[in-house]
Amino acid sequence: MTACLYFFCNIIFLFVHLRQINHNAHTMSNDCQTYDFNTVIDRRNSGAIKYARIPAMCEGTNDPNLIPLWIADMDYPTPHFISEALQHRLQHPILGYTDLPAELWPTVSRWIENLHGWHTQTEWFHFIPGIVKGIGLVINHFVGKDEKVIIQPPVYHPFRLVPEGNNREVVCNPLLENPDGSYSMDFDNLEQITDNKCRLLILCNPHNPGGIIWDRATLVRLAEFCHKHSIIVISDEIHSDMALWGNTHIPFASVSPKAAECSITFGAPSKTFNMAGMVSSYTIIPSAKLREPFFHWLDVNELASPDIFAPIATIAAFTHGAEWRQTMLREIEKNILFTENYCANHIPSIKPLRPQASFLSWLDCRGLGLTQAQLNDLFVKKAKLLLNDGTMFGTEGTGFMRMNLGTPQHVLQTALKRLADAVETI
Repeated sequence: MTACLYFFCNIIFLFVHLRQINHNAHTMSNDCQTYDFNTVIDRRNSGAIKYARIPAMCEGTNDPNLIPLWIADMDYPTPHFISEALQHRLQHPILGYTDLPAELWPTVSRWIENLHGWHTQTEWFHFIPGIVKGIGLVINHFVGKDEKVIIQPPVYHPFRLVPEGNNREVVCNPLLENPDGSYSMDFDNLEQITDNKCRLLILCNPHNPGGIIWDRATLVRLAEFCHKHSIIVISDEIHSDMALWGNTHIPFASVSPKAAECSITFGAPSKTFNMAGMVSSYTIIPSAKLREPFFHWLDVNELASPDIFAPIATIAAFTHGAEWRQTMLREIEKNILFTENYCANHIPSIKPLRPQASFLSWLDCRGLGLTQAQLNDLFVKKAKLLLNDGTMFGTEGTGFMRMNLGTPQHVLQTALKRLADAVETI
């Protein structure tokens, strides 16, 4: 009897063990091939800015039915290989002073060369405590109190707010709107507005909110101009890893020796891998004339030391993230096409500009014939949607709204249906 019981228990154990092996193999296979971009993750009460700041953006209203599609982080889970790398480090019981991992900059450099064809040197890299903070640091180090900063609106609003907040004059070189709704740089205007007080130009590459990938000829021409006028170029390339539709991002510093001499490039894995809450930004400066005094200034002020987790997350992203990135970009492309088709069929007065990079859609709502106040009222109060007001990016954004498409498609479908119903009430 005892022998039979023993045999029976072993059979059960073997059966359970085999089922577990099969489950683990299935899970590993799925991890290698599929990712979840459809599950809605409840981000309320998690400190997520996109929810926490709704009352401040909507005149004190905190409507639980409102769908926030504004701030530029996605609703997709941060990839598991990043979370697992962080969890592995947390198994160690001490979170003490920690040096930069030796493999950090070689890993980032290798990723950039493989993806963008730009061969960098590890001594060109330094940590910065955020892209926007980096702009402020460059301004305070390089731009005199009586000198000027050039921006190209409509453009990411901190490009204006940071220099203004640091009491530097901002000079606008507005982009030219093309007949198809895309944008080009206005070099004639740039020549007119530039004087010997212009010290810095902030380039959005790829462009936010338009999603433009600047072509090589444009970047070469900009480098020639800025080098000639001794203007430093900050090239914000945080969206560089999110090129869509087979487009190729071109790093500004890579286009010519003159571009390399006058450029300060900013990058981060945060947009691509949805880890914006992890401050993992870096700067790349090929020119020793710019690099050495700036890096020294960062170091003596202890501004170039990340927390213990940022390098771990960055290394994991740039080591294991190639497949996830490709899968995520295909999801974004599907959402872009869905938005375009839905607007064409149900809201033809709203025309999305197809982005060449990133998950942000620049909606041309001028066909509705509304003032900007009426447009915001339509989105927030009638459609129950929170987007970015286009005028945030400059007066050139009047009549536009910026929409975040990095969300499950059924959420996007609900949002667009609400918008279509709201437009019907006009």
